[in-house]
Amino acid sequence: MRVRCLASLRYQVPCRLIHASIVVIMAVVLNLAADLSYAQTNRPLTLSEIRLERLSSGVNGGYGYKLQYLVPVPVENFWRFKTEFDGEHLLTNDELIGHRLVKSFGNSVITENQYASAPGLTFLWKTTAYPKQYRLEFKLLNAEDSRHDFHYGSIQLIDAGEFTRVIQIAYFNFTGASLWVRYPWYGGMKSTLTRVAMWEQKTALKYARPCRVARSF
Repeated sequence: MRVRCLASLRYQVPCRLIHASIVVIMAVVLNLAADLSYAQTNRPLTLSEIRLERLSSGVNGGYGYKLQYLVPVPVENFWRFKTEFDGEHLLTNDELIGHRLVKSFGNSVITENQYASAPGLTFLWKTTAYPKQYRLEFKLLNAEDSRHDFHYGSIQLIDAGEFTRVIQIAYFNFTGASLWVRYPWYGGMKSTLTRVAMWEQKTALKYARPCRVARSF
């Protein structure tokens, strides 16, 4: 019996070492991929580039990001696109499986969203619009119900002639956030935010065409 136990232990120890090594290697790969994905650059932003930088959320702990991209419509058109909070076009985004405008008051709205990546959870967002600055500020109201500690940020639109430059900054913490921000493949932060930005670029262009036709009469 003792011989069997010793033989068993002899094979268990290498297996444990191999498992530990795999975990370490995966952690290194994720960190290296994250560093490459979020490298900062001073080059001018192009239409085909979606730039993402990781940020520290400061005293609140958690995580943050700065997302920048260009949209091929003038800033006034894109502002209308971003502030149509009950628009049917919103549900053409694959990330969004449910959306409704709950309440509107002053220059603020409350919207209810459901996401493909978080089935069964409902997110209530308060968004405040500042038209003169082309700026939106958002905050998650039901953080605890949606398994968050906090989630808030801003979206700044900048006039770039026939284009609009978008700068979105957000700070957040939720269950699994440490993996989400580092995961470089499908479902991670980079993949998700990139797909949303590309959807906006494509959909805003279609949305702007009827506006241009209407103004021509």
